[in-house]
Amino acid sequence: MKKERIMPKGHWDWPIKTPFSQGWRLSGDYDLIFVGGQIAVDEKFDVIGPGDIETQTRIVFENIRSVLREAGADMCDIVKLNTFYCHEEGEEVEVEFWKKMTRVRLEFLPDPGPVGTAIRVKPGIAGMMLEVEAIAAVPRVVPGERA
Repeated sequence: MKKERIMPKGHWDWPIKTPFSQGWRLSGDYDLIFVGGQIAVDEKFDVIGPGDIETQTRIVFENIRSVLREAGADMCDIVKLNTFYCHEEGEEVEVEFWKKMTRVRLEFLPDPGPVGTAIRVKPGIAGMMLEVEAIAAVPRVVPGERA
């Protein structure tokens, strides 16, 4: 079982230092865990931290970690992230918004990190600023074998 990072020479890179990867090749027997879109809401479906991208990002990534742990995985097992974010303020403040969101995400991700896609979308639920889904790959443990 092997997980190989794909980083082609001369390929584009992020404008700020990040652990994100361009791709990953998985060789061997792995269980894939698909984490559905996680959002920053409480048990009553009230938005947590409306208008605060740092708070919402932290809650979203804590939710992802919770789902992964329930499946016997952790953040270091993520191979793909899809981020859908809402930003309506103008381009002049979008870079700062993106930096705030990324700084919090980096608290949760290893280096090297997963491949990632981010898509700007129109707002849905009032005050909700992002939704993130993940795919994780963990070595399959066969009963009676050592991990």
